[in-house]
Amino acid sequence: MNVNTSLSGMYTAQARLDVAANNIANLGTDGFTRKEVVQADLPEGGTKVADIRNAAQSGNNLEADMVEQIKARNTYMTNLSVFKSNNDMLMGTIIDISA
Repeated sequence: MNVNTSLSGMYTAQARLDVAANNIANLGTDGFTRKEVVQADLPEGGTKVADIRNAAQSGNNLEADMVEQIKARNTYMTNLSVFKSNNDMLMGTIIDISA
């Protein structure tokens, strides 16, 4: 597995977390429009942030933003776990080759 696949997932999850946090931080700001992240698949595997746009639903949606933060955190942690596993396998390979 390509390490860039898990890295791209972490970057996208971080963007989703940032946008949801910004939405929550601006709940009481007059004229603020919620944002949402649009993801796109990469041809070589992984994902990217295709766009950050105004949310389809107008007004505040604390519940949706809280759930988005939880999903983004879980996505980030899953991709981090994959990244660490790949790193561990690669280090084992390098050690075996040099032995």
